[in-house]
Amino acid sequence: MATPPPPRTRRLAWRLEALGFDLFSILVRAPPPDVVSAIGAWLGRTVGPLTSSDRTARRNLEIALPEMPQAQRREVLRAQWENFGRYIFEFPIADRLTPASGRVEIVGAERLQAIARSGKPAVFISGHFSNIEIMAAVILASGVECDVTYRAANNPLVDERIKSSRFKYGIRLFAPKGAEGARDLLEALQAGRSIAILNDQKYDGGVAGWFFGHEVMTNPAAARLALRFGAPIQPLSIQRTRGARFRVIAHEPIIVEGAVGKTGAVEAGVQAINAFIEARVRERPGEWWWMHRRWPAAVYTRGT
Repeated sequence: MATPPPPRTRRLAWRLEALGFDLFSILVRAPPPDVVSAIGAWLGRTVGPLTSSDRTARRNLEIALPEMPQAQRREVLRAQWENFGRYIFEFPIADRLTPASGRVEIVGAERLQAIARSGKPAVFISGHFSNIEIMAAVILASGVECDVTYRAANNPLVDERIKSSRFKYGIRLFAPKGAEGARDLLEALQAGRSIAILNDQKYDGGVAGWFFGHEVMTNPAAARLALRFGAPIQPLSIQRTRGARFRVIAHEPIIVEGAVGKTGAVEAGVQAINAFIEARVRERPGEWWWMHRRWPAAVYTRGT
């Protein structure tokens, strides 16, 4: 049975949103990248604190880093909003922020090159750091064929524009999240392609692990697939060095060992991923996206 078309009012709203996206993209592609990034930083630190997401970010900081002085928390939140604003404005110019542009320094590039030469797949993981588009651009520039997970926009017209924007800097393969996405990732690895997952968000029905001293549910796909295919988990982190310039670090691989289907091996992999992400957040807390509700509901109500 065919899905009925959406109501006319929704289709009109979609078209207006898509028009707004197009106009925004045209405007931000006119100035130099550093100017675009600076405008985004100003808007982020101005508007971000006025949103409900700011309350979530503040509570997340209290949960994760209760020992941090209030003044330092304010600085971290300001830095987070500046960074997120930069990301929003940098998205339409992501094709100008690739390694070929000279704006991305790569540390540990030999690890990526070795994966490309091997012809065997790897499982890339990272978190919502700095500008998340940079990770995929670096992987692809290293010669690694890779499927990248993403969450489709609610507006299908905007979603097509987002994918088109990513096509400009090399991403050709997408694996939507959810059950369908899991099959796509499985097929990618079977075909010898690598996969990339942002592994730092709450995942109901996932595997329990520890993150900043609290139990969280984490997507186990990276650990399970690495076990199944004998693939290394290659962690990447993205740092903003200055304006619209970045450093991507290919860290020591995480090797998950054990029998396929063994819960303990998957749990160990999940915990290793959580530990990696926590360490990166502690190093540069102002560049992680604190506005996501990472912990279970009970943690948020505790002590309030």
